[in-house]
Amino acid sequence: QVQVVESGGGLVQAGGSLRLSCTASGTIGRVSAMGWHRQAPGEQRELVAVSISAGRTIYADSVKGRFAISRDNAKNTVYLDMNSLKPEDTAVYYCNVRIRDSSLVEYNYWGQGTQVTVSS
Repeated sequence: QVQVVESGGGLVQAGGSLRLSCTASGTIGRVSAMGWHRQAPGEQRELVAVSISAGRTIYADSVKGRFAISRDNAKNTVYLDMNSLKPEDTAVYYCNVRIRDSSLVEYNYWGQGTQVTVSS
């Protein structure tokens, strides 16, 4: 079993900053990727940023230059530093952990989500 727990959401004014954290625990094989998605009311869930184990990171165009993703592999933890926040960043942010087993099958695990609200 794998548990994924996020923290760090909250209410912030436009232009402010927040840091989200996400830790995976339990029976973990090889973590192939850790990342963040978000879902605003009435919208589909979208990718925000992902850190792939080869050292590659991918960002949504809307957050490039403002958000930074980082990982602590020893702790199975991923962070999302969000700067210059805008009201349109308001959403529930979900952590995603992709784990590869010994048969090279990959499984996705999701956290429960953390609310980020940016006021104008």
